[in-house]
Amino acid sequence: MLEDKWLLWRFKRGSDEALERIYEKYEGYLITVATALLNNTHAAEDVIQDVFVSFVQSSDKIKLHGSLKAYLATCTANRARDKIRRRRLEPAVLDEQKSIESDSDRPEQTAIRKEEASLLHQAMSRLPYEQRETIVLHLQGNLPFTQIARLRSTSVNTVRSRYRYGLEKLRSLLNSEVTE
Repeated sequence: MLEDKWLLWRFKRGSDEALERIYEKYEGYLITVATALLNNTHAAEDVIQDVFVSFVQSSDKIKLHGSLKAYLATCTANRARDKIRRRRLEPAVLDEQKSIESDSDRPEQTAIRKEEASLLHQAMSRLPYEQRETIVLHLQGNLPFTQIARLRSTSVNTVRSRYRYGLEKLRSLLNSEVTE
């Protein structure tokens, strides 16, 4: 957190190296969050690019009240939500999925991981967006329910309910996939 404050301070004073370090530090994490929300790696990469362009353009207005990681995750969730809204207005296009790579040397382990990731991805995409967003922001974004509630201008109880119902539906979907 101290490094983030230092990087942000340097970035706001025009340091390209600080911006580069912020990008390197959080790009992978933000891609994971955006991919989980959008169910599409290419769209997630576009969202992250938009987040960082906006981050640069509004550098003088940025005032953090929490961590830089949480701030960027919030920006990513907002951009993903906007992209989903726009997608609903556009003609349906099939999403291309990037294959998930593994460091495993054993082909059967790679196949199992790909199948598990595919099942989880499919199940997550079937959740209502509010539930999916809450699960992703809490589990992958490490945001507390109170911060998610502020982000969405809703009560903490609503956020907890979305999380609980989302996990229940996810379990149900995954259990039905396993038994079929």
